[in-house]
Amino acid sequence: MTALLSLTRTGSGEPLLLLHGFGSSRRDYTAVRELLAERYDVLDVDLPGVGRSSALTERPTIAAITDAVELTLDAQGVAGVHVLGNSLGARVALELAVRGRARSVVAIAPSGLNVPQERAVQGIGMALARLGMRTVAPLIDPLSRSAVGRAALLGPLKARPWATSEEEAVGAREGFADSRDYWRTLLWGLMLDVPRGLDRIDCPVTLAQGVADWVSSGQTVRYLPMVPGSRFRPLLWAGHAPQSDRPRTIVGLVEKTARRAAAPSLLSVEVPAAEASA
Repeated sequence: MTALLSLTRTGSGEPLLLLHGFGSSRRDYTAVRELLAERYDVLDVDLPGVGRSSALTERPTIAAITDAVELTLDAQGVAGVHVLGNSLGARVALELAVRGRARSVVAIAPSGLNVPQERAVQGIGMALARLGMRTVAPLIDPLSRSAVGRAALLGPLKARPWATSEEEAVGAREGFADSRDYWRTLLWGLMLDVPRGLDRIDCPVTLAQGVADWVSSGQTVRYLPMVPGSRFRPLLWAGHAPQSDRPRTIVGLVEKTARRAAAPSLLSVEVPAAEASA
């Protein structure tokens, strides 16, 4: 059986699930978690094999990772949930929407729609990042204590890496150097993933990507024609994992997208009998 995922739960209000990207942990949401907890019941999880979450016994496909997320939501007594996801986490967020578990989704640089050449470049980059982080792992904690050190560690993922927190740098160590299922997740969760059923999504979806994101290439906007009613928002002065680049902008996107979920749909407005028969 799939084990429950490790999480922190803070705040009150409607439930909001945070799903981090490949090569990080739930610490990557440090810059926005408290802001979001002022309005939402925030569940910030470590995806399988990262942080305090056990690796999956089965292949870590998007379907299997989403199964683990759903099982964890069930254990927390949460049915429908707003979702903020980044990269791999954004791809899982969209899969939750396909399954009808998401009330709304903000998907930042979701994986899944890159073409073969882009997948090859991304795969090589992620492999090198793993090897590099493993090599410097003993230095990551001391480097994370200074802005210069954090800039060196997180420069490929952030537009303003010097403004990141120590927690985010430690999250990169947990995601890259310490991940217990890195290579299988890279293969099955990113390289071989092909999204299906996106036309079944019926909740509000906002797609976003930093203009300084070199990791995702152009795949984010490719989701627009595939996800009904989705909207795209470019993030200025932001990288692939822009939570600390543009924290208040991201919080605003979550709030606006959630409000779209609360607004009555024009398709569901009842027509008075007199008008219907006219």
